[in-house]
Amino acid sequence: MRQNEIIIRPLVTEKVNKLTEKRNTYGFAVDKRANKLEIRKAISEFYGVTIIDCNTAVMPAKNKVRFTTRGVMKGRKPGYKKALVTLAEGESIDLFSI
Repeated sequence: MRQNEIIIRPLVTEKVNKLTEKRNTYGFAVDKRANKLEIRKAISEFYGVTIIDCNTAVMPAKNKVRFTTRGVMKGRKPGYKKALVTLAEGESIDLFSI
């Protein structure tokens, strides 16, 4: 798997922002088939950083219901794999400049 196929997008949520401030941990949505070694290699090559730790979690799909004037609309949000990557001391990733 190539590096541009592994990293889907960075996660910018309140929880990930708190982890970034406290523990220098960044979150990414990654391909479900990628393992920790591939994720670590892809992120370190793309951003040019040293990675200390890589944790992954498969987030389940969720059912969503929306009430509209036309009635109830039912759907599903797709599941995805999340990677939380801890960087070495003094290193950072600027997600908004790329």
